[in-house]
Amino acid sequence: QVQLVESGGGSVQTGGSLRLSCAASGRTFSSDRIGWFRQAPGKEREFLAAVTWSSGSPGYADSVKGRFTISRDNTKNTVYLQMNSLKPEDTAVYYCASRRLGAATYDYWGQGTQVTVSS
Repeated sequence: QVQLVESGGGSVQTGGSLRLSCAASGRTFSSDRIGWFRQAPGKEREFLAAVTWSSGSPGYADSVKGRFTISRDNTKNTVYLQMNSLKPEDTAVYYCASRRLGAATYDYWGQGTQVTVSS
């Protein structure tokens, strides 16, 4: 059974940093791409970044490029999202998700972790 468990959320002030973790288990992820998303109250879910597990190749949404960095540690089966220069508009629930390479949609999701940025 595939499980994705996020951690590392919390409350920070504007300009602060957080590192989110996504611990993955239940299958071999070498053929997967792992993504980070967020959803703020009243807004649609937003794609932030993704990384190909096997190669480490990252991709970012324009809204977070230069502030957020995605990485993975194959030895720990964990994907990270380093978030710097946080703004109040970054306040949301952050989710990680996985999909097979070539698949159109992410099929496994974590439960989410809350990030709150205060001014």
